[in-house]
Amino acid sequence: MFDILIFLIMNYKFQTEHNQYSLGPQLSTSIIRALISINAALFLIRYLMVGQFDMLNLGLSSDPRLWQPITYMFIHGDFFHIFMNMFVLWMFGTEMESVWGSKKFLQYYLITGVGSGLIWLLFNYGNNYSVLIGASGAIYGILLAYGLMFPNRKVLIYFLFPIKVKYFVAILALISFVSSIDTTGSNISHLTHLSGMVIGFFYLKFPSFKSRSSILISNKIIESKQRKIDKRKANTVLLQKKVDKLLDRVSEKGFDSLSSDEKDQLYIYSKRIGRYIKKD
Repeated sequence: MFDILIFLIMNYKFQTEHNQYSLGPQLSTSIIRALISINAALFLIRYLMVGQFDMLNLGLSSDPRLWQPITYMFIHGDFFHIFMNMFVLWMFGTEMESVWGSKKFLQYYLITGVGSGLIWLLFNYGNNYSVLIGASGAIYGILLAYGLMFPNRKVLIYFLFPIKVKYFVAILALISFVSSIDTTGSNISHLTHLSGMVIGFFYLKFPSFKSRSSILISNKIIESKQRKIDKRKANTVLLQKKVDKLLDRVSEKGFDSLSSDEKDQLYIYSKRIGRYIKKD
């Protein structure tokens, strides 16, 4: 993902007030720490479990599961991939969370990440060989927001060439746009990078887009919860029918008329029904 970004960022210093430069923000904030910890933990688990972890289907596939537009952001392909994403998240996200507050920052991170994933899905739906992983959409959204918030801050490329953040972000956007036109032979989703920036721009510049995005995500969460409730209710009805059938036989012929397996089933089904009722 970050072949270009590595060239620009790996050797640069961060401008603070009074034209002084440091290697980055001095402290991390709560959401930044949580995001980095979750990404690192999942990367380690995936590394240790080798192919077994991928069976959980956490990456965003072209035939997606409900959870994938969120979980794909926390899965990375290799150490270089996760290192660069988390480095940029820490470098630019820390100050943004300090200014915005944790709630707004997390909301922005998720909206740009989920939104860029959905745009990728729009162009790749039905392609059985495509799977999207990584936090790049959200990361590019953060870079865009940082450029809008602190346009005249400077970064030093290779400690030698100062460039204002607004131009730095514009260069990244241009690279992403040009690269997204022809992706032949590339396993980098430049479209996701560009989408994260575009969604971030509309989210920050147009309040109505922000409201609609928040409502859309809230509605998706509500729909997901409702589906789970409906599924529990359907399972309860099905299990209740099985229990009633067994109880009818007990009423007619006595408990001993049930086989050993049927007695176990009666106990298990009754217990499950009790659990479903408690959850509802």
